[in-house]
Amino acid sequence: MTRIPPYLKKGDTIAITCPAGYMEAAKVQTCIHSLQQWGYEVMLGKTIGSKSKTYFSGTDEERCNELQAMLDDKNINAILCGRGGYGVSRIIDRLDFTVFKKHPKWIIGFSDITVLLAHLNQQLKMASLHAPMANAFNKGGAKKSYVQSLQKALKGVKSNYSCPPHAFNRAGACSGELVGGNLALIAHLAGTKSAYKTTGKILFIEDIGEYIYNIDRMMIQLKRAGMLSGLSGLVVGKFTDVHKTVRPFGQTVQQIIQSHVAEYAYPVCYDFPVSHEEENVALKVGVQHSLKITNNKATLKEV
Repeated sequence: MTRIPPYLKKGDTIAITCPAGYMEAAKVQTCIHSLQQWGYEVMLGKTIGSKSKTYFSGTDEERCNELQAMLDDKNINAILCGRGGYGVSRIIDRLDFTVFKKHPKWIIGFSDITVLLAHLNQQLKMASLHAPMANAFNKGGAKKSYVQSLQKALKGVKSNYSCPPHAFNRAGACSGELVGGNLALIAHLAGTKSAYKTTGKILFIEDIGEYIYNIDRMMIQLKRAGMLSGLSGLVVGKFTDVHKTVRPFGQTVQQIIQSHVAEYAYPVCYDFPVSHEEENVALKVGVQHSLKITNNKATLKEV
């Protein structure tokens, strides 16, 4: 049974850290201000705007130590990752969740943070939030429904999202624990102790900046790993900034995914608002959801 961390109340503390790629401190200011307006205290980690000269927001040790300290701090009620990028898999096996298991808190992020969300789900049976990170608050994002969905999730409001019909949708209804995140990271975790066990679950996927042939390869990886055959349902988010080869692959991303799940009977939804772009609603990973797909719309609802 998945454990649900305590929902937040006014006066609680949200810590912001960058356990992966580098992020400028200036890009976090709107997020800090917005969280304070929501009624929360904010603690800013040193990895934000770090002096690192590499891709990462500090050395592996610095990023790991900061995240570890936040996991262990009983005065912190949630941890918001500033950005993703790459780097969590370099430190995931160094983290000690002993204190966290006794005093759980919401971990929030997406993209490379999928590694952490999957590890929490698989190894600790702990719910987490696949949701907008600090940069999403900029350029008016703080006032839009996608960022507002994070605020609602932190307060314990049950989600209920709908999206328009898609030509490739496969109608039906199902329920199950919701798991997922970035396709590249889900495939990256296959064969590790952090990999999702997907049988009987609703899986959601999204990605950015991949060549079309690589999306095909990752779907084959999931299929060969047995991660597609036993699903309760599949939710396909947005695949943005997709790269094409000089010689065309011959299929769109949606056609690739459709071909790899054609032999299964579970409902499938396409173009759900989860992505690396503005359309990225907060989803509680590890929590029971229902998925209903009709000719008029697709609805993913927390139960």
